[in-house]
Order: sequence, then structure tokens, then C-alpha cells
Amino acid sequence: MYEPIRTKSVHSTVAGTTSDFPHRSREEELDIQLASHLAALLAVTDELRALAPSADLDTASVRLAEQVGRLRGGVVPVRAAPSGGFTDPSSLHERAHAVAGRALVVAASRADTVVAILAAERMDAHAAAGRPELSAAAG
Repeated sequence: MYEPIRTKSVHSTVAGTTSDFPHRSREEELDIQLASHLAALLAVTDELRALAPSADLDTASVRLAEQVGRLRGGVVPVRAAPSGGFTDPSSLHERAHAVAGRALVVAASRADTVVAILAAERMDAHAAAGRPELSAAAG
């Protein structure tokens, strides 16, 4: 009724067999994921810097670039010029807050304290900047 399988399976089903494709460890996967989240946060930070320059955003962008470079084995992140397509800083702050939250989760599972602190600081900064009524009430 069914035609027999004529080619070798691409999946390794027998214990102890090796496959032809490379595998990464959990730590390597988390490094890649964390570097990606931080690079996305860096891109949003650069967009915000173009809309409303500030010393806080300048410092954050330098720290983010350093961490992305560290996670990528010294490879400096590519920094694109801001698109200029954004006019609402509050939506960018919301996006940055969400990306920083994702980075915090991965940093915590990776036990990277430096990045976890950086991500938490960025979450706080973007939460306050995205909602001016909260920063006014806190101050």
C-alpha cells in the first residue's frame, strides 16, 4: 500500500550515531539569542536617539554595543543609520521595553548578571519615558 522509504533519514534515530550537520550547545544558542535581542534593542535605541538625543540613550547604546560584541566573540554590531520613519517616541519606548524584557529573560536563564542588570535598567528607563505620568509621579 505504501511505497518503501528509499533514502536515508535526515534524523538520527539510533543512539550514538553522528549526523552531518553541526549542533550547538544550549549556551551557544542562548548567546545567539541574547545577542540578537540586544542588537534589536540597540537598533530601537538608535532610532530614539535620532528622535530625541539624550546622554542616557548615548550611554545605553555604547553599553549595548559592548555587550553584543562580547556575546558575538568580539564582532562589533552593525549600526544602521536611523530610518527616520518614526515620529512617535512613546511607541519606540514601548518596543524597546518589550525587547529589553525578552533580553532580561534570556540573560537570567543564561545567568549573565551584567546583561540582566543592563536589560532591567533599560526596561525601567523605557517604562518611565514611555509613560510620562509615571516618571512625574515618581519624581
